[in-house]
Amino acid sequence: MLRWLAIIIVTLVLLTLLGAGAVLGGLWHYGRGLPDYQQLATYQPPVMTRVHAGDGSLITEYATENRAFVPIGAIPKRVIKAFLAAEDKNFYSHPGVDVMGILRAAITNLRRLGGDRRPVGASTITQQVAKNFLLTNEVSIERKIKEAILALRIERAFSKGRILELYLNEIYLGFGAYGAAAAALNYFNKSMDELTIAEAALIAALPKAPNNYHPIRRPKAAKERRDWVIARMAEESFISAAEARAAKAEPIVVRKREATLLTRAEYFAEEVRRELLERYGETQLYRGGLSVRTTLEPKLQAIADQALRDGLIAYDRRHGWRGPIARLEGPSGGAGPGTDWAARLAKVKPPPALAPWRLAVVLAADKLSARIGLQDGREGTIPRAELRWARAWIKGQKRGPPVSGADQVLKPGDVIAVETVSERVVKSPKRGKKRQIVAYPPGTFALRQIPDINGAVVALDPHTGRVLAMSGGLAYMDSQFNRATQALRQPGSAFKPFVYLAALKEGFTPSSLILDAPFVIDQGPGLGLWKPHNYARKFYGPSTMRLGLEKSRNLMTVRLAQTIGIDKVAATASTFGIYQNLTENQSRNLALALGAGETTLLRLVTAYAMLVNGGKRITPSLIDRIQDRQGRTILRHDKRACTGCRVEQVAGSVPPVIPDTRVRVADSGTAYQVVSMLHGVVLRGTGRRIRAVGKPLAGKTGTTNKNMDTWFVGFAPDLAVGVFIGFDTPKSLGRRETGSSVAAPVFRDFMAAALKDKPAIPFRIPPGIRLVRVNLQTGLPAKPGDRRVILEAFKPGSEPKGNEAVVRGRAAAMGGQDPGAPRGLY
Repeated sequence: MLRWLAIIIVTLVLLTLLGAGAVLGGLWHYGRGLPDYQQLATYQPPVMTRVHAGDGSLITEYATENRAFVPIGAIPKRVIKAFLAAEDKNFYSHPGVDVMGILRAAITNLRRLGGDRRPVGASTITQQVAKNFLLTNEVSIERKIKEAILALRIERAFSKGRILELYLNEIYLGFGAYGAAAAALNYFNKSMDELTIAEAALIAALPKAPNNYHPIRRPKAAKERRDWVIARMAEESFISAAEARAAKAEPIVVRKREATLLTRAEYFAEEVRRELLERYGETQLYRGGLSVRTTLEPKLQAIADQALRDGLIAYDRRHGWRGPIARLEGPSGGAGPGTDWAARLAKVKPPPALAPWRLAVVLAADKLSARIGLQDGREGTIPRAELRWARAWIKGQKRGPPVSGADQVLKPGDVIAVETVSERVVKSPKRGKKRQIVAYPPGTFALRQIPDINGAVVALDPHTGRVLAMSGGLAYMDSQFNRATQALRQPGSAFKPFVYLAALKEGFTPSSLILDAPFVIDQGPGLGLWKPHNYARKFYGPSTMRLGLEKSRNLMTVRLAQTIGIDKVAATASTFGIYQNLTENQSRNLALALGAGETTLLRLVTAYAMLVNGGKRITPSLIDRIQDRQGRTILRHDKRACTGCRVEQVAGSVPPVIPDTRVRVADSGTAYQVVSMLHGVVLRGTGRRIRAVGKPLAGKTGTTNKNMDTWFVGFAPDLAVGVFIGFDTPKSLGRRETGSSVAAPVFRDFMAAALKDKPAIPFRIPPGIRLVRVNLQTGLPAKPGDRRVILEAFKPGSEPKGNEAVVRGRAAAMGGQDPGAPRGLY
C-alpha cells in the first residue's frame, strides 16, 4: 500500500514538474522576441488637432484618426463602469489574465459545440491593450499565448489607471470614432460627462464588433447589446434596478456630430492649416492633438460671407443670363409633362456654389411664366417679373435686348437654379411715392445664377493685426484658391493713399495745390509715350491734395509722385508691407504711383490698418494661442510681458500697464492726415456709397486698367476691412464697373451689419494736430460767406497762408538704362 502511495506521489510530482517545465518552456518559447511593452509608458495615441474660433466654437479638425485623448482622471465613472461591466468585471482584481473567466468561457464554448453561435472570449482589458498596441489581429492559439504573456508583463509595469486610460482612448468604436470621447461626440454630439446610462452602455457595447451593433444600420441588435450591458451594470451593482429599467426604456437616438461645426470659415481654416503645417509638420498637425484658438469672430465671418455673396450676385445680374446649368435632353427637351424628369433631375450633380438655392428643370414656358419641376417631384412657377434681369449675356460684359417673355429666357429641359420667393417690390410710377409690395402665391420661384466672377473680404483689428474674418471666395468647395491671400493683383487707385502719405512726410499738407493737367512721359527708345489720364478724361487745374485723393485724380497723383521722387513712394510701400520683391525698374516707374505693382488683399488691408492705428506696425495673425495635448501653451500671438496680470483678487487691484512694443512706421500726425482725407473720400468722393452706413468711416476705391480689378479698402476707428472683386482669369468687368460700383457696396453692407447697434466712434486725433476751418475747394482758411467749409488737419506751423506755390512737376533727363523712368515733361 505504502509502495503504491509512493509511486502515485512520485508520479504526481514528476507530472507537476513536467507540467511546470512545459509551462516555463512555453513561456520562454513564446516570450522570446515579443514587442517591448515599456513603450506604452511614453505612448501617445494619435489625437486630432482642433481649431476653434475666438469665441470657442469649433471651426474644423485635422486628424488621421478621429480621437480626442482624455486622461483617466477626467473620464466619468459612469463610462468606466459601463466598459468594465461589458468587457472585464474583474479588471481591478486579476493580474492581467482572468483565469476564472477563461474557465467560464471554455465551459460555455463546450456547451455550444456544434452550434452556429460564435465562441465567446475571455480577453481582459489588459489583453486587449496588448493586442491593440503590440500584436496583430491574427486569430490563433499562439497569438493568445503571446497576448497573455504581454498582459502579465504590462500589469507588473503599469498601474490599472494607465492601462484603462490607454484602452479607453485607443479602441475603435465605429462611426469613425477612436476612443470613448470621440464616440460620445460622434454618436450623441455630447461630451462624456453628458452621457446618460443608456448612452454610455451603448458605447461600451461596441468594442467587440462595432459594425454588428451599428445603431442606425442595425438598431435591433444595437438595442439588445446595449440592454445586455445595462443588465451587467445592474448585476455588478454599478447602477440600481430602477436605473436599469429606465435606461432600457430609453430609445437610441443618434445625433450626428456635423452640427457641432458651428462656424463655417473654410478659407480661414485652410490658412490656419498651412501655418500649422509650416510650424509643426504633418505628424504634429494630424496626430499631435493641438488645440488652436484662432482670431476669428464667427459673427463677422458670417457677415463677410453674405456681403461678398450678395455683391457678386448683384454684379452678375447686371451683366445678364449666361444660360442653364445643364440640359435634360429628349422629346421637348426631355422635360415635358409625363416624362421621368424628376428621376433624371435627381441625377444632376448640384454645383458647389448652389446653396442656398435649389436645382429645377423647366417643364414649360410662355410669355407670362415658366413652369418648373424640383428634385423632390414638386412643381412651381417662375413669373416673368422674376426673369426680367436675365437679358442674354454678350461677350464683353454686355447684354442683349430686354426680356419680353419667360420663353425668351428659358426652354423646356433647362436645368436652372431657383429660389423660393413670397413677394416682390414694385416701384411706384409716381416720383416720391413709396414702393409697393406684391405678394406671390405659394410655389413661386425666382431664377438665380451662380456668379462667374469672384472676390474676397478681409476684416482685421487695426491695433493688433488679428484677422477677424476672411472670405476668400464664393464657395470653397468650388475653388480652394484664396483670393484674400493668394491672388496677386494690382491695387490701382487703392494704393494712392501711400503716395499722399509719402508727400506729407516731405512737408506737403492736405491743402497743398497740385496741378491737374496733361502729363506725358517718354518711356525710352521703342516704348512710346506714357499718357496717364483721369477716369473722366478731364483736367481740373490746380487742386488741393485732399481733392486729388477724394476724387481719385490720376494726373495729380503721378505729378506728386514725380515731385517727391518715386523712390520715396516705393520706400513707403515697402515700409507698409504692400509690395514684396519689387524690381529696381518697378520701384523707379511712375506707374507705381497708380497701383501698378501687385499685392494681395490681406497685405493692403494691413497697410490701411497701420494708418488708422496711428502709424504703428502690425503683423496680420490668424492664431491667438496654441496648446499641446497636455494643455501647455506652446505659442502665443501676443508676446508682450504683463507683470501684474496674475492677481489673487481682481476687485481693488490696479489694472496692469501693458507696454506697446509696436514699431512706428509713420508719424501719428501724418497718419491722421491721410485718415482725414480718406474720411473725405467717403463723405464727398468716390466712396460716397459708404455714407449710408451712418458711422465714421474712411477708405479708398481702386480700379485697374480696363476695369479688370476692383477694390475698396477702408476702416472704422477699430476695424479695418478690404474688398477685392475680379475674375480669376483677369478680364474686364465692363465699361462702367469700378471699385465704387462693385467693391464699395460689399464694404458698405459689411460695415452696416458689423457696426449695427454700436456707438459711432470718431477717428482719434493725435496730439500735435490742429484742425483749421478751410475752404474745401481752395484749401485756404475759410472766409465769411464760404459755403463749402471743412475742418482740415495740419501740423503746427503748416497752416496755409495763401501764397503757396502750385506743384507743376519737373523735367528730368534720364539715361536710357531705365526705360520705365520719366525722361521729360511736356
